[in-house]
Amino acid sequence: MPELPEVETVRRGLTQLVKDSQITSVDVLYPKMINVTPEEFNATLQGQTIEQIDRRGKYLLFRISNGYTIISHLRMEGKYDVEPEGETLGKHTHIVFHLADGRELRYNDTRKFGRMNLVKTGTEFEVAGLQTIGPEPTAEDLSLDYMLDIFKRGRRQVKPFLLDQSNIAGLGNIYVDEVLWMSKIHPLQPVNEIPEAQIADLRANIIDEIQRAIAGHGTTVHSYSNAYGEAGSFQNYLQVYGRKGEPCLRCGTTIEKIKVAQRGTSFCPYCQQLHGEHDE
Repeated sequence: MPELPEVETVRRGLTQLVKDSQITSVDVLYPKMINVTPEEFNATLQGQTIEQIDRRGKYLLFRISNGYTIISHLRMEGKYDVEPEGETLGKHTHIVFHLADGRELRYNDTRKFGRMNLVKTGTEFEVAGLQTIGPEPTAEDLSLDYMLDIFKRGRRQVKPFLLDQSNIAGLGNIYVDEVLWMSKIHPLQPVNEIPEAQIADLRANIIDEIQRAIAGHGTTVHSYSNAYGEAGSFQNYLQVYGRKGEPCLRCGTTIEKIKVAQRGTSFCPYCQQLHGEHDE
C-alpha cells in the first residue's frame, strides 16, 4: 500500500501535470469506486478546474473550482497517469477525467480497492478515515508533548499503535519497521512502557525518515509508481524492511521476521530487545 511519502510524491507529480486543468467530462467505468452516481460525478465536475491538489495522511484532495473536493485514497494498487486523448485504455483503468487541453487523467487500480469521494469543500473531515486522522509526521504538527501523552495513555504494542492513522497520519508497514529499528524499539513493546527519551528519539526518527523518503520519491514495492509512471528509489535505502536473514546494518545480528497486527515485521533481535515480561 502506498504510504505517505509515496502519496506525497504522487501529489507533487499531479500538481505539475494537471493543476489548473479544466475537466470537460468524466467517464466512470467502475461505479463502486465513487460515492455518488456516475451521472452526478460527471455533472458536478464538468467544465470545472482542478485548482489545487492537497494531501492529508494517505489521502489526496483534489480541490475543484466550484467548491467541491475529490478525496482519493489509492489503497493497495491505485495510481494515476496522464495520456493523450483517445489513447487505448488500460485493462485496469476505471475513471477517466477528460481535460480541455486534449489529455486524459486516468485512475488505474488492479484490485479496484481505491475510492473517490466527491464532497463539498469544508466537509472532508466528516468522511470516515479523515474524521479521526492524527497529526502529520512533521516537526510542526507532531509535537513531543502529544507523543508523550498518547504513549503514556496507550496499552497497545507499538507497531499496531503506529499503524493506527488516528494516532499519527501516514505511517504504514515499511516506515514503521524502519523507524522502530532506528529507535531500537521492539515492535511488540507496549507503548506505555517505552521511556520518554526513546519516545523523543522515535519522534525525531519518524520526522526524519518520512522527509528522506519523500526526497527519494518514495519506496517502490510491488507496483507503486508516481504520477509520471516512474518508480521511487527509497527502497535502496531501507535498513531493516525486507531484509530477513541478512545481517543487521548496525550490529551484524541476523534480521528476523514475525507477524505483528497481521503484517510481516522485520526487526533486529539484538538491537530491538523486548523489555519486561512479554511473550512474542
